[in-house]
Amino acid sequence: MLWLYKVGELFVRLVFFLLTRNLVIGKENVPIHGPVLVVANHLSLADPPLVGISIGRKSRFMAKEELFRSPLLRFILISVGAFPVNRQRLDKGTLRRAEQALKQGFPLIMFPESTRSKTIQLQTAFPGAAMIAARNGVPILPIGITGTENIRKGSWWLTRPKLTVNIGVPFRLPSTEGKLTREDLNVYTEIMMRHIASLLPMDYRGAYAPREE
Repeated sequence: MLWLYKVGELFVRLVFFLLTRNLVIGKENVPIHGPVLVVANHLSLADPPLVGISIGRKSRFMAKEELFRSPLLRFILISVGAFPVNRQRLDKGTLRRAEQALKQGFPLIMFPESTRSKTIQLQTAFPGAAMIAARNGVPILPIGITGTENIRKGSWWLTRPKLTVNIGVPFRLPSTEGKLTREDLNVYTEIMMRHIASLLPMDYRGAYAPREE
């Protein structure tokens, strides 16, 4: 429902404008049209809508399947472009929905860590996002988010936390011949996460901080 998507987007923009200090860096890096896999670190439930309004394109995104148990919340999530995902595995149904969104030319927003970081630092990522990017040959748009970790307690809005969305330059994974192997996916996931890490302050990089020589 386009009207509900537009209303929801306007509401989200208003909430972030009134209750936070929001800075978007690198907006010019967002492809104007065509499919793109948007990947970001994950600190808060606020991340999906924040990324959505920051890139400025109607998007699709995955939300944990537990959120779809409420009929009302399920209706709202589906109406604004979300579909359920099991955070521990990428089943065929979810993979099919993700690939369909890309074929239709939408940005697909994913958080490769699968769950919110409790320490603000990047956690070891799952290979699902890399697999989708490799299977579909789409560009990847990396994003580093800081500040949303402060949107957790009931009184967070009193401090108007500063949120930063740092959008990097799109890139593509190396081409591979034949069937994707586990080793391929591990390498691709590492590449993807290091792109995200490069957009974050050092104390957010965690598992993807520069290795000591």
